[in-house]
Amino acid sequence: MANNDNELIKGFLNGNQEDYNILANKYKQKIYWHARRMLGNHLDADEITQEVLIVMYEKLATFKSDSSLFTWIYSITTRRCLNYIKKRNVKRFFSIDSDEISERKSSEDIVKNYEDKEKLVKLDKILESLPVKQREVFILRNFEELSYDEISKMTGKSVGGLKANYFHAIKKITEKNNEE
Repeated sequence: MANNDNELIKGFLNGNQEDYNILANKYKQKIYWHARRMLGNHLDADEITQEVLIVMYEKLATFKSDSSLFTWIYSITTRRCLNYIKKRNVKRFFSIDSDEISERKSSEDIVKNYEDKEKLVKLDKILESLPVKQREVFILRNFEELSYDEISKMTGKSVGGLKANYFHAIKKITEKNNEE
């Protein structure tokens, strides 16, 4: 049985479906939690996870071993999330549904009964309020524990720019956290 990503990729490309299943199972939760942190809710994160797994299945032959499979998957996930955020922001700009707003408020009231969930909701709201570039680098640094070099390879952005975005994200998070 193949035990590393490159062996599993080769096996899958040679027709072994089980090797793809092993890779998908290995990365599925990581994809989901990265998307969840970027998008702020389960349904959107679940949708992105499914999309990324499909892209992975269809495009695994194009993966070059210049970086780790993990980095390749995370860059796909990040791009999908950023595109989703852009689409969602456009939809919000053009239509605000009062039922949706009241539904969110009522579900937030329920969540606030549980202290840990309350903190998570607060963090999700703060993260959602950040500009996308700042949110992205904050999530990748803190939740995924990636170095600036790794993030730079994934996003194509300079380390200096990433550090600046991270600094501004920390500043805004601290300010918003102190407001409440």
